[in-house]
Amino acid sequence: MVPILVAATILWPTYNYYRLDKERQQVAGDSVALDAWDQSHNESFASAKKDRMKLGLDLRGGMYVTLEVDVLKLIEESAEPASVDDDFLAIIEQTRKETDNSDVDVLQVFLKNFKAKGKNLLNYFSALSNTADITEQAIEDQLKDDVDEAIDQALEVMKQRINKFEVAEAVIQKQGARRILLELPDVKDEKEIRNLIQGQARLEFKRVILSRDVITSMFLVDKILRGEAITAAPSADSVTKAKADSVSKSIAKADSSKKNIAKADGTKKKPAVVDSTKTDSTRADSAKSDTSDPYAGLPQEEATRRFKLDHPFTSLISINIEGQQEPVTLGAIVPGRLPDKIEYRLYTDGASVSKIRRILTRADIKRVMPSDFVVLMAAKPIETKEPVATDKQIYEIFTLAAETELTGEVIRDAYQSFDQTANRPMVLMDMDDVGSEKWAQITGANIGKQVAVVLDSQVYTAPTIQDKITGGRSQITGMANQAEANLLAVILKAGALKAPVRIIEERVVGPSLGEDSIRRGVTSSLISFALVILFMLAYYSVGGAVADVALLMNVLLVVAGLAAFGGTITLPGIAGLILSTAMAVDANILIFERIREELYAGRNLKTAVDQGYAKAWSAIFDSNVTHLLSGLVLYFLGTGPVKGFALTLIIGVLMTLFSAVVVTRAIFELAIARGATTFNFGQTKKPVTA
Repeated sequence: MVPILVAATILWPTYNYYRLDKERQQVAGDSVALDAWDQSHNESFASAKKDRMKLGLDLRGGMYVTLEVDVLKLIEESAEPASVDDDFLAIIEQTRKETDNSDVDVLQVFLKNFKAKGKNLLNYFSALSNTADITEQAIEDQLKDDVDEAIDQALEVMKQRINKFEVAEAVIQKQGARRILLELPDVKDEKEIRNLIQGQARLEFKRVILSRDVITSMFLVDKILRGEAITAAPSADSVTKAKADSVSKSIAKADSSKKNIAKADGTKKKPAVVDSTKTDSTRADSAKSDTSDPYAGLPQEEATRRFKLDHPFTSLISINIEGQQEPVTLGAIVPGRLPDKIEYRLYTDGASVSKIRRILTRADIKRVMPSDFVVLMAAKPIETKEPVATDKQIYEIFTLAAETELTGEVIRDAYQSFDQTANRPMVLMDMDDVGSEKWAQITGANIGKQVAVVLDSQVYTAPTIQDKITGGRSQITGMANQAEANLLAVILKAGALKAPVRIIEERVVGPSLGEDSIRRGVTSSLISFALVILFMLAYYSVGGAVADVALLMNVLLVVAGLAAFGGTITLPGIAGLILSTAMAVDANILIFERIREELYAGRNLKTAVDQGYAKAWSAIFDSNVTHLLSGLVLYFLGTGPVKGFALTLIIGVLMTLFSAVVVTRAIFELAIARGATTFNFGQTKKPVTA
């Protein structure tokens, strides 16, 4: 009974998932009922979905995802920043146009365009080699090695993240020059997969830079979005003092009695973003006589509408300047009055995150932003004690140095831990020797300043450097809970990508064999099991019934074993299951034939059973060890469906030795202990009498 209970426990999540999924599908047409169902069963459904046994693409369908390694980004970042000029950027842009939507060799196209411009690689990539006597060919070879390594690394990272033990039948393989194909069985949630793959990000450490120039450039973004031409570079005087004064008279400050900004040390409090849809009626009334105020005398609604038209970008952001009690809408500040050195924090709400990101990626916007800065969004909203609607969640906006101080390839290990003193989760991170040396220099030069941990162009945390860190071991805090800390540790530990990876195609597919073929395959499998069971009953009578019980238990244990290893059921896996069933029957046939011979020789039932198992054991052991060795070879040398077949075969061999030898004998021993003196094994001859 114990093996059956263990198997049932292992397979319970699978049964529970399909039961809950069926219930959910029944209410899917009613959004109210669906929301109520999700609230009641969300936790149990998610747990069952995580632990269930999955079906392969050929049985249940799944999802195809094609990834592309951004080789051009790697080439661009390999150049010395000081040497990058307009010609280099033009070559990069031309190469991107020629290689987009194709799988040609990006490096070769880049080198062709580079040489067509008459440029010398030595002027841009001399830092790739430490030797004094470096040649153009040496740089080309180094770039090729870096590109190949980036693609191979991306492939390995995907394998580690998606199919850590390579038993889930997920196909992860290189396709063409720089693409990676993922076949994910039994998956149809595009959002879930996108979030998973976006976690396969490039890890970077960047300094947090607070500069008046960045704030000033954001007002130039307003001008571009209004359709005005920008000819001057960003400066603190690009927005006139008079206009800023008039704007500040019309826009209200936040109500500090109700809203608080999260402290810079990471303490979590309910933050606030200024609601620019509200105006201070008192100040608005006092400004009516001020003809310099463009919103004077307007109703609140109209004033707000015009303010947003005048500040399409800065009206989306609030700023909290050090020393102020409350945040204000960015568009309401006076950039000309800001000091050269300024401490501030920027925020936006969830509804504006995607809009800000789209604006910041525009080519014309990038041209007015300072080239030595980059503006990135937080990866997660600021934690609040009370639940907040998605569009009202608050995200911090970071202004960072464009130059990356360190990349994740130097990380040797990372793991989630807990700070008992501060009672908060944390991540401990170890670096290799090269990273330790660089990290010591970075932290030593930035004591008291923030260094952001950036994954996939999103800031996960920006801890303040308290002291110079030597030895390469650091701790990262600021995670909301242990699950979040564990996720960050997993991402850090898996390694960073030398080049970014982006999704270029994703599609949900149905079972590749078709529903009819699947139905026929399942039917044929059931028929084969039924024929084996009937044969054993017909040929070995009661003994055959005992073998059938062991056979059914064998199937249950094999499936449970496959589920315990996180395997996926596919047609090759079913073939392995049928083969293991055949091996189990074969073992029982050997045992029963030996028992028959002992009974024909006049032995009593107990002696015949003992001798039957003892004399058949060597043949059973030899045949199963042979199958086990074959399965091990296929498992370690095979990939994809072959590995799935091998895993099923290996588990089948082990379960066969248990069910055919231990289970059946236990049943016979129990019968004998209860007084049985005869047992029908389908004998056709009478026993020999002395």
